[in-house]
Amino acid sequence: SVYPDYNIRVVNMGVSGNTSRDLRNRWQCDVIDLKPDWVSVMIGLNDVWRQFDSPLVKESHVYPEEYKEALEEIITGTKPNVKGMVLMPPVFWELNKDDPMAAMTMQYGSICRELAAEHDIIFADAQAYADRMLQHCHPAYVTWDRVHPNIPGHNVLAHALLDAIDFDFNRK
Repeated sequence: SVYPDYNIRVVNMGVSGNTSRDLRNRWQCDVIDLKPDWVSVMIGLNDVWRQFDSPLVKESHVYPEEYKEALEEIITGTKPNVKGMVLMPPVFWELNKDDPMAAMTMQYGSICRELAAEHDIIFADAQAYADRMLQHCHPAYVTWDRVHPNIPGHNVLAHALLDAIDFDFNRK
């Protein structure tokens, strides 16, 4: 609505419940074959969550090493073919960083930050934006389970992305 003359098309290829392993397997078909100009990637919370909600189903777990490998493959296979790329860390809507799932999510987020720096791509620190929001409200305001954001939660994530790409909301 701010840039109608740009004819921007946004395609969300997120699949509920997918891990970075799943994304890696469908990346070519779901993303590269569409020949996007820009790509943003936010993946990893299900990689973490499976270790908590399915602790005995080890084959569903995506540990940090595999997560990093999947992101590395996605980045190196994408960056040469696009004008820009944004990497966003997984977000867990919890201020208590001693919470085991929050701590693990931060570990996966650190991998995102490192890879973004290493590959000179934009890092949109969505966790920092979520944490700032949680300074002013209970997690139930933005998510029912600390994982799946509602509309206010999605607005926080969108703000993180748009700030990272220096989006100008004041364009006339």
